[in-house]
Parts: sequence; structure tokens; C-alpha cells
Amino acid sequence: MRRADLHVLGALREASNLALLVRVGDDADGDGPLAIYKPISGERPLWDFPDGSLAAREVAARLVNEVGGWDVVPETVLRDGPQGPGSVQRWVGDPEVAPEHPVDVVAEGEVPPGWLPVLRGEDQLGRPVIVLHEDSPAARSVAVFDAVINNSDRKGSHLVRVGDGRLRGFDHGVSLHEEDKLRTVLWGFAGEPIAPDELARVERVLAAVSDGTSSLRTELDELLTPAELAALEARCRALVDSAAYPVPSGDWPSIPWPPL
Repeated sequence: MRRADLHVLGALREASNLALLVRVGDDADGDGPLAIYKPISGERPLWDFPDGSLAAREVAARLVNEVGGWDVVPETVLRDGPQGPGSVQRWVGDPEVAPEHPVDVVAEGEVPPGWLPVLRGEDQLGRPVIVLHEDSPAARSVAVFDAVINNSDRKGSHLVRVGDGRLRGFDHGVSLHEEDKLRTVLWGFAGEPIAPDELARVERVLAAVSDGTSSLRTELDELLTPAELAALEARCRALVDSAAYPVPSGDWPSIPWPPL
């Protein structure tokens, strides 16, 4: 992932920034892993993320994921490629098969057992619908991780299920902001207690971020601003102190566009 050649196979049509599907290895037709390569040169400037790059935030989210032990973010590295430096993230699943998502939209009154409603709305024909997500240990774990990284773009389509029920997430370029910008479709846990094993993950990140000599802090110093690092530490401390999932603040749109 760090050194092998990147062979561009195509671009993701619906991506807001340039996202290229690549084959990692010696040959575009070989058996090397697939990955998404997001060159910094193809990023659309965002007024509220004026510092660094989205690619750097993708890598920073992976580093936090590793230290906490969440296993949510696929392998992600910052490296050079055909369009210049950018992030390269290992593709999860079969690109020819539609993934199964833990977030769905159903008609009003049809919420299945084990799922939590988070938003009422209307479909394209004006009929009432409910946006909802599953209630599972995997979804609860992702929600804690998102609160730590201040993810401001957790759509249902940004989560895929892998073989044994785990969830993998992607598109973390608009995260780790110093302001409270948590936007997610996983609000069904808001205000509930965080499980002890999940709090332990937060505590590991807190210990590493607050230690100026830790490998995590050293790497994040190259990817984020001092204000963003201070905010990351403060979020972790607040989560540990409250031991509860955050609730929408009201100062920022709390739910991204639902996946209708």
C-alpha cells in the first residue's frame, strides 16, 4: 500500500472530490488489492476545513482507529500516486456486489425489531418515511469512534458490513475539526451509557494524544493543527467523564442528508 504502483481503473462518479479506483501492484490486471486513491490535487476546498488536507484527515482517522482498536477504518496511507500525493485506502468488499448497510429507510410504522428510528421525512413521492439504523454492538462501536473523531459526514452509505458482522467505515476526510461538528445517522444511541470496553478504547486514545512523546501524537502533529489536536483530547476526556453517547448540540446540522 505504501510503495507498490497504483494503476487507475476508473473514478467514483458520485464522489464530491476526485476518488480513483486503483489496483495496487505490478499489473492493473493482476491480483493486487483494490484501493481508493484520493489525490490532494483533486480536493474541493471546504470553507470550514481551511487547514491541511482531506487526505491527511483520512489517515489521521485511521491512526486514531488503530490506537483505540476499533477496526472501523480500512488500511489507509498517505503517499504519492499518478495524480500526486494523496490518501490510499484499501477497498472493502466486492466492488461488483452492492454492500449491506446498517442504515435504512422504511415506510412509517414499519420499523423492524432491533432497529432504532432517528429521522422522519418524505420520499420522492411525498410519502412519510423513517430513517433508522440497527442496534448492534458494531453500530454502537462506530458511534463512539465517530464521537471521538468528530465525524461530520457519517451517512448510511459510508458503512459496510464485513463477513463476521463487523462494520467498516470510510470517507473520514471531513472529521477531526476543532469545532463541534458531529453529524451522523447513528443518533439512536444518544444519551445512553457507553459500554466499558468502548470507554477503554477512548481512554487509550486519550492517553496517547495527551502524551507529547507517543507515536500517535507524533504522527498526528504532521497531519492536524494544534487546535485540532487539543480538541481531540478534549472530546476524549469529555466522553470518558460522561460515559455516555453525545446528543445533538443544536448548533450544527446533526444529521447529514438521509440515504433516500
